[in-house]
Amino acid sequence: MQNKGLIRVFAILFGLVSLYQLSFTYFTNKVEDDAKEFATQQIANDVEDYSELRSLAEARYLDSIANDTVFLGASYAMAKDKELNKGLDLKGGINVILQVSVRDILEGLSNKSKDPQFIQALNAADEAQKDSQDDYIDLFLNEFNNIPKAQLASPDIFANRTLSDEVQPGTSNEEVAKVLKTKIDESIVSAFEVLRKRIDKFGVTQPNIQRLGESGRILVELPGAKDVDRITQLLQSTAQLEFWDGLRGSEYAQFIGNADNYLRSISTTKEVTETPEDTTKVDGDDLGDILEENTAEVDDAQTENTIGSLIRTPIFQSSSNIASFNPKDTAKVNGYLKNPQVRALLPADKRYTKFLWGIPNSTTGLVDLHVVKGNRDNTPELSGGVVTDAAQVYSQSGQVAVSMQMNGKGAKVWEDMTGRAYQQQSTIAIVLDNIVYSAPFSRSGAIPGGRTEITGDFSVAEGQDLSNVLRAGKLPASADIIQSEVVGPSLGQEAIDSGLMSFAIALLFVLLWMIFYYGRAGVYADIALMVNILFIFGVLAGLGAVLTLPGIAGIVLTIGISVDANVLIFERIREEIAKGKSQKDSIKDGFNNALSSILDANITTGLTGLILLVFGTGPIKGFATTLLIGILTSLFTAIFITRLFIDGYGKNGKSLAFSTPITKKWFQNVNVDFLKKRKIAYVISGIIIAVGLGSLFTQGLDQGVDFVGGRTYTVRFDKTVDANVIEQDLIAEFSSAEAKTLGADNQLKITTKYKVDETSTDVDNEIQQKLYNALQKNLPKGMTYEDFRQESENKAAGLMSYYKVSPTIADDIKQASVWAVLGSLLVVFLYILLRFRRWQFSLGAVAAVFHDVLIVLGIFSLTYKFMPFNMEIDQAFIAAILTVIGYSLNDTVVVFDRIREYFNENEQWPMSKIINSALSSTLSRTLNTSLTTLIVLLAIFIFAAPLRGFMFSLIIGVIVGTYSSLFIATPVMYDTVKKRGIDLKYKEQIEEGTEAEKLA
Repeated sequence: MQNKGLIRVFAILFGLVSLYQLSFTYFTNKVEDDAKEFATQQIANDVEDYSELRSLAEARYLDSIANDTVFLGASYAMAKDKELNKGLDLKGGINVILQVSVRDILEGLSNKSKDPQFIQALNAADEAQKDSQDDYIDLFLNEFNNIPKAQLASPDIFANRTLSDEVQPGTSNEEVAKVLKTKIDESIVSAFEVLRKRIDKFGVTQPNIQRLGESGRILVELPGAKDVDRITQLLQSTAQLEFWDGLRGSEYAQFIGNADNYLRSISTTKEVTETPEDTTKVDGDDLGDILEENTAEVDDAQTENTIGSLIRTPIFQSSSNIASFNPKDTAKVNGYLKNPQVRALLPADKRYTKFLWGIPNSTTGLVDLHVVKGNRDNTPELSGGVVTDAAQVYSQSGQVAVSMQMNGKGAKVWEDMTGRAYQQQSTIAIVLDNIVYSAPFSRSGAIPGGRTEITGDFSVAEGQDLSNVLRAGKLPASADIIQSEVVGPSLGQEAIDSGLMSFAIALLFVLLWMIFYYGRAGVYADIALMVNILFIFGVLAGLGAVLTLPGIAGIVLTIGISVDANVLIFERIREEIAKGKSQKDSIKDGFNNALSSILDANITTGLTGLILLVFGTGPIKGFATTLLIGILTSLFTAIFITRLFIDGYGKNGKSLAFSTPITKKWFQNVNVDFLKKRKIAYVISGIIIAVGLGSLFTQGLDQGVDFVGGRTYTVRFDKTVDANVIEQDLIAEFSSAEAKTLGADNQLKITTKYKVDETSTDVDNEIQQKLYNALQKNLPKGMTYEDFRQESENKAAGLMSYYKVSPTIADDIKQASVWAVLGSLLVVFLYILLRFRRWQFSLGAVAAVFHDVLIVLGIFSLTYKFMPFNMEIDQAFIAAILTVIGYSLNDTVVVFDRIREYFNENEQWPMSKIINSALSSTLSRTLNTSLTTLIVLLAIFIFAAPLRGFMFSLIIGVIVGTYSSLFIATPVMYDTVKKRGIDLKYKEQIEEGTEAEKLA
């Protein structure tokens, strides 16, 4: 090996860089452990809501030391940016795909047109999108063009003031279509920027937001995020930001008294309902008296059907607050205030009053009821579109504040509004989607220039939310969550623990096995393997890649297959020693002869990994990423690092046996007639495949929500539960539901397609409430709905995670998965054709891969109904299929390489002898690699419960792949060639005759 010094220097530098990259993770973890210890000391276990309070205490601690140096001049905040990213399944958090409504954009461009042809085309596009992968705009245009004589440039549709510069009456549909596509793309870019700005300073480390193609879909990943409701509201909010003149809450005391008198009078005769507004004035009691009564007799007051009985704190004389209420009472108060007879009690000069709720108080949890000055058209004097910038700051007195800047047009209106508020000693309500975020006073008169600092009784997080919304403006269209995954932090920690356990056990076995089988050479291979693991984690940290539980599985699998390169090398060296060569020559020839097989095997596996990276999403990308990185680092460490140690040991004439006394004669002089057994193998495989296909056509596969849509929940109980009994309770609530044990007997995976076509947050909450109702009798005694769904790091029971996929995106995922499998088969066929120059080899390899995939599918179809773990067909399963393809090819290519070598070395041998000898000579390597890989997979299968279905498919794949490389791939190739005459080195010796003659 040339340039040993250079390789040694490179390896040392690479190792040091990897350690440096990983050091940030070590120090941030140490600081965060200190924060947890601090929070534990501050908040005792017996304090109510101790988990949430500890989280707040941790956050304050980390904020306080964010700029303190923790390592080599790096602050905690800087180190946090460079640490190894952990995915949702390891850290907890939320991952969503938002679909920006192209229909909303089209309706906006048409100025809310009511044209029947336009509405017909929109409705038809809505239906078509459920079963199509085409973009919504293309579906709409197709449907519209199918309407006879329909014109997009109609004055009632797009030939309006909004598009007057680009669309005039008479413009062709084709030209209008181009304009619409441009406008839609601009709107989606705007939506992306709005969302990006909202999450940019959300407080979540390592957020990720990506636009997915041209479909209007946007991926948002927020690892570590805990307040799921807050996040989903922020992401989906259309952000109708408005500024209204606030009124004095004290002026509504008499109105509340009059309203309560009326409500008492009807409380025994009819129910209060929500109906349109009306106006009239009637005298009544004073609110102060009601508050005094409430203070004296709270229990009696709560039994009244009145607004005053629900008040928890009194009003402020000059603010827009009427009073504060419990959040659970807001719906009842809304019902009272929207009653027409109650609205009729408003004074004539307040007939257009708007009643709006504020955000919950961070200390008391109560919400304020505000009053603002409305108008006949219900339109604000100033909207959020005028805001050009905003940021969360601190006022001179240290209060949390928000600095806001408006454009010229907005600044003029703002000056008028603030001047009016100052003169009247009233507030200006900052309203987002009908919720008052702040109602500040103007302390210094009219504010010119549009720059304002807003202070209020809100926390840092609330200030950040307000500034984000102000700065980002509004979404150009609604954004529905069509796919979401929420993982609780406690489940994430368990995933880390199980992943590390499987990692440690698999690593220990491989290390011991290599020493047992190859002796001192195995020790060198183990050192190279440890260096390889360091490199993998170092590259992951350096690239900012995300480590997921499937990613850990990818690393563990890399451990299993990375020894394959060393096994190939050591087996070739043993062969050379057996031929009587010196140790130095045997080592040199062994490395050289193994190189071709190593490269071919890793390239084919790498190609399937690339396809998985392109077509996969979320954690599956993590699996593909670590697998690809592992392949590259394995090649370097096996070929170069191991060689450095072996050459260094043998340079002084020391003998290296590449075996132990026990394994020295294993697999020597093996001579199995594999081809003679091929017909039996064909029959066995044919029967297994036929039975599997029969099952596939009759009972099919257990398709997960990835492919059919729906919602999946992971629920943990404090006792062992029967999945079948729970399933019956769920069916009674949902009419359609499944419950399966996930890992331990006290944890279930629950799937339902109830309201599968509806993706709103309200429906999500409704289904979670129904889920709680169905499970309540099996949950811990006293567990409330809020406890059931509340996220915490030490959660022992309740909702641990959930996953939602709409049918629209499920259809897309299914199609992408099919293309991924077909694409990998095509790539493999072409690579082997290019590498071996004979289609017979490609045919044999692809036949073996088809064989393996069909058997895996068949076994899943036959067994999913009674297996004690989840065997759904989802994206993880597709990842497993592609991995099986790569592994099977790995084995097959090694065999093909040896066959090609034997063809060129033994030209007088009959073809059957060459193939049998090649298969026999690679048997040691095949079984070694398969055994180590199987042990690794079994370790993950046992200790990583969420991955059992995934691992089961890989275990089957490894077994079947090993079998097919010996009894399917090579025999198929042999049967298509039949006679000796194919020269795999393509020498110039055969210069005449057709290709068919050469093969014959």
